[in-house]
Amino acid sequence: MIRVGVDVGGTFTDIVLEKAYKRGQQSIFVHKVSSTPTDQSVGVVKGIVDICKMAGVAPSTVDMVFHGTTVATNMVIERKGAEVGMITTRGFRDILHMARHKRPHNFSLQYDVPWQSKPLVKRRNRIVVDERLMPPTGEVETPLNEQQVREAAMLFKKRGLNSVIVCFLFSFLNDAHEQKAKAIVQEIMPDAFVSCSSEVVNVIREYERFSTAAMNAYIGPRTSLYLRRLKDRLQENGVNAAVRIMQSNGGISTIENSSVRPVGLLLSGPAGGVIGGRWTGAACKTKNVITIDIGGTSADISVIQNGELRIKNPRDTEVASLPVLVPMIDIDAIGAGGGSIAYLDPGGAFRVGPRSAGAEPGPACYGKGGTEPAVTDAQVVLGRLDPEHFLGGDLKIDLGLAHKAVDQHIAKKLGLSVKDAALGILKVVNNNMALAINGNSVAKGIDPRNFTLMGFGGAGPLHATALAEMIHAKDVIAPLHPGITAAMGLLLTELQYEFTRSVLIVADQASDKDFVEANKILSDLKKLASSQLTADCIAVSKQAFTAIAECRYVGQGFELRATMPKEALSKKNIGAVVKSFYATHKQVYGHAFDDQSVEIITLRVVGSAKVDTLKLPNLKKGNRNNPASAKLYVRETVFDDGKSVKTPRYDRSKLLAGDKITGPALIVQHNSTTLVPPKYRATVLGHGDIHLSRGK
Repeated sequence: MIRVGVDVGGTFTDIVLEKAYKRGQQSIFVHKVSSTPTDQSVGVVKGIVDICKMAGVAPSTVDMVFHGTTVATNMVIERKGAEVGMITTRGFRDILHMARHKRPHNFSLQYDVPWQSKPLVKRRNRIVVDERLMPPTGEVETPLNEQQVREAAMLFKKRGLNSVIVCFLFSFLNDAHEQKAKAIVQEIMPDAFVSCSSEVVNVIREYERFSTAAMNAYIGPRTSLYLRRLKDRLQENGVNAAVRIMQSNGGISTIENSSVRPVGLLLSGPAGGVIGGRWTGAACKTKNVITIDIGGTSADISVIQNGELRIKNPRDTEVASLPVLVPMIDIDAIGAGGGSIAYLDPGGAFRVGPRSAGAEPGPACYGKGGTEPAVTDAQVVLGRLDPEHFLGGDLKIDLGLAHKAVDQHIAKKLGLSVKDAALGILKVVNNNMALAINGNSVAKGIDPRNFTLMGFGGAGPLHATALAEMIHAKDVIAPLHPGITAAMGLLLTELQYEFTRSVLIVADQASDKDFVEANKILSDLKKLASSQLTADCIAVSKQAFTAIAECRYVGQGFELRATMPKEALSKKNIGAVVKSFYATHKQVYGHAFDDQSVEIITLRVVGSAKVDTLKLPNLKKGNRNNPASAKLYVRETVFDDGKSVKTPRYDRSKLLAGDKITGPALIVQHNSTTLVPPKYRATVLGHGDIHLSRGK
């Protein structure tokens, strides 16, 4: 079997090909090409065709393509989505504008409220109709006025809209009105992207449900177009493989499902990196890992505790400050990467990022027309990136252009030497990343002193040791293929679907009728998940299901996940759900009220099926110190203390298990460079991952 993983970043597209033979033998090939922002599918297909040539296989022999993409995320951040029409219950036109009446910065007069200044659905495109359902059963109070729906659809068609959502109050209790309205819209606008809030996220809370449906429709047309274009372009180049798309929750889905529910792709790109980080941590025998994926545009941070991925609480699942009620791996992203531009703001403050040079024109050293200094330029000036080994020599970099950019834009303006200006760029960007790491760890009850920092992405191993010292992590790991770790993670994930439905059950007051209703909902959700997996040709015997209860104290604002018993829910075992909630609440907030009533408000079923996992061969034993056979040459390099030191370069491909390299040193490979500062020691582990720690 031949499988390919493709992760698209803002600057580079990373590709990994796994070629499996009989008797469990495998070959791994990795590649990196420039991203094509105007149409990501161009870079994706070019990378796949290139790596097939490297592996000596025909594109037609590829069996599976796993893809992580930033198409949906970038669309939201850049506000380049579709113009959306909304049909909603009379009296609720302005739910998307009012939101929760909260301002993220209460005392700021300048703060821009994004859901008001840049709404996903313009007010003039929010049309109300007569209909009303009543809780708690969803019985019809006011029948749907179908003529008003028809008139709204005709108005949207006249305005040239190509995306419509139907969002009715209490539709999570009864979706009949939404489905009828959707059918009318599709009849009048057959080419439009149409979805109901109950289809996108069938849970309580009208603002969050409406916002999630709006997000799905905002990114829907372009995302589905991209996925269709990708599939067509692959076939044109002889790749007829099944394509799976990475989801924000760490699972994968089909092109067809991702096209209908693209809201699940908003963290598609970073999720693969976290999964790759967990797998690498397990191979290195460490279950507590802080991952930081530093690419060209952003740094993505997550925490793996006891070998488990951390899923965000529903109150925190947002993109561009807009709530999105879909499960997401707990990842924080900041604008800090190799392409992040250093500049002086109008007040004279020295800043780095979030603005990025991207793939085009890229940092000044790329020689593609960029003139502003980026983090990569600072690394080049300090001698930490060598022109002949950057991307294995595939991408030429110019020291003179990097020096000129840092000198003109930073050094001269601040009265610094070019060396000190370059060190300043790295100190600023490292501090930005360290603060973000603390926000995802210390602020959430995680002590970094008990965790390994894993730096990957093309720039990760260059920054990892400095960041580890700043957050006081116990040690550092640089994965075998740092620049391709996210793409490798795509080959490690499993097919996964999640389905939810709202309930309102107070645990210690639940009746037999409540338990019957809850168990029926769980059974229905399991059937939905099973039908999706079956449609993906997964045998029933290989399907696995996990039930989750989202709970809160009665009267509390938001819920937390609690584990569910494997057997049917009953008075005998509901106490286990409550205890799980107490434990989660204590971990998240530092306290729990064990004498308070707990309410289950959402039931969730995760249907999954494991795929063949990636297996790396063990390296031959070396157990050498500073092996001469792997040494390339010696060159001056400036480290964080400002001292310039003659520093040897080692070829990572020639290192063997157990080899030890004493810093200062640079370990170079095609997709990344690992910095080993003075007083540090690098040890090559069994699969080729590198462990970095301070010498004693």
